[in-house]
Amino acid sequence: MENDKKNMPDPVQPKLEKAHRASLFQLRPVLFCAGLLLAVSALALAMGFVLFASRVENVEPPLSRHAEGMIALTGGADRITDAVDLFARGHADRLLITGVNQNITRAEISKLNPKFRDLIDCCVDLGYDALNTAGNAREARRWVDERHISKALIVVTSNYHMPRALAEMSHALPDHELIPFPVVTVRMRDGVWWKSPPVARIVATEYVKFLFVMARLKVASLYGWTGKQASPAGSPRTRWS
Repeated sequence: MENDKKNMPDPVQPKLEKAHRASLFQLRPVLFCAGLLLAVSALALAMGFVLFASRVENVEPPLSRHAEGMIALTGGADRITDAVDLFARGHADRLLITGVNQNITRAEISKLNPKFRDLIDCCVDLGYDALNTAGNAREARRWVDERHISKALIVVTSNYHMPRALAEMSHALPDHELIPFPVVTVRMRDGVWWKSPPVARIVATEYVKFLFVMARLKVASLYGWTGKQASPAGSPRTRWS
């Protein structure tokens, strides 16, 4: 008798299996939508990256404009050399080098550009406070306020860094016209990004940073925060007089 009870089918088991199948069936639309959303997001990111990479200049454009001020962002090869050269050719009335290392002095910059020593001593300002691109924009905001620069500005930085730099500068300086001058190194000039893993890595990393910056600035705009409101006093060393 006991053996017969053991061999009898459990009436609850089929019901559990049926309920499990029903729940899986109900989840199918949710899983499909989630998979579709992931696929569309991945496609959008990939297309955005290709568009971003295609807009990175691989040739330095000719500069025919004159601006009231010029801003050079440190951090990449040839940025400062190119900025000083452009400045010496009369493309701006005053130059800010932002994000300067605390150990670098005006004399050392003059030593690297001996032909322009007098010009650097009279008309080039050094900013020591910025630690990143957002800091560069804040430092530039303070500089234009204290130097009473109200018109166009030339922005000098690496070609791959230019989109993020312009985003930050546009947020901090919404009333100024920004004229980009992308500095192109030999590696970036000769390396097509889809054929050069090092170049592709640089561009991809910058693309991710650019997306985060655009998201942050979008949130800031929703809350009505503008870069004009963030112009704190600089360190005693960073003075423009």
